[in-house]
Amino acid sequence: MAKETLKYSSEEITVVWKPGLCQHSTLCWKGLITVFNPNERPWIKMDGASTERIIDQVKKCPSGALSYFRNEEKKEIKD
Repeated sequence: MAKETLKYSSEEITVVWKPGLCQHSTLCWKGLITVFNPNERPWIKMDGASTERIIDQVKKCPSGALSYFRNEEKKEIKD
């Protein structure tokens, strides 16, 4: 059974992690350890880099386990 979907938010974006899809390629943390650190809890720290740097790293996830959305987009959907 797939694990739940986890969300980590900053003021600007939310990173979504789907553990059931994760292939543990290590690209996320080897590319941006200040945000993605599997030895810490929570393992994603949104204040570890700029929004654009986090987005660039999330886009490198080969499995699609990491994704993101801009918080204003989600707010517009709710309004």
